[in-house]
Amino acid sequence: MVADADWIELKRHPSTAAEAVGGVQVSLNRAAGGELLIRYRLEGEISRIRIPPPSVPQIGKELWRHTCFEVFIAVDGQVAYHEFNFAPSREWTVYALRAYRDGVPLMDQMMRPDIAVRSDGSRFELDGVVRLNLLSAIHPGALLRVGLSAVIEASDGISYWALSHPGSKPDFHNAEAFGLVLEPSDSDG
Repeated sequence: MVADADWIELKRHPSTAAEAVGGVQVSLNRAAGGELLIRYRLEGEISRIRIPPPSVPQIGKELWRHTCFEVFIAVDGQVAYHEFNFAPSREWTVYALRAYRDGVPLMDQMMRPDIAVRSDGSRFELDGVVRLNLLSAIHPGALLRVGLSAVIEASDGISYWALSHPGSKPDFHNAEAFGLVLEPSDSDG
């Protein structure tokens, strides 16, 4: 699957309930200059979804335990990848992983993605901007494999959303779920 700008529908893992969630979509653009622009759109009964108010952007911990939006980025052909977690509070975490679930959080404020949030009674949107050049010198000009996912905490429980769910349990780290291919922009590299 190749994407740029169109809305991509995430799929709910069938083992999780989501009565309050109408759907989760993502729009993804690879901008000139090496930025990855990501917009998550959550639709449903927003009053039943646990969304903390925006605060000062800062490094968070265990953001996936609550409503959180995630992007996984790997250079095509490499096992190593990065994981970005964006919380509605504007907390964020970046992980560098050498292989499947083998990595550490990057506690460097320089990695801070730009995060903006908007909400009304039926929709919540979160925009994230990732600077690929901060991941490595090769990321801006490389073919990328991307996984997109969301954890949504609502009054009826937690649901897990992703491009695909290759296993019987939710597992966003499964490389088979990194099904989006992003070509470098003409001015990258």
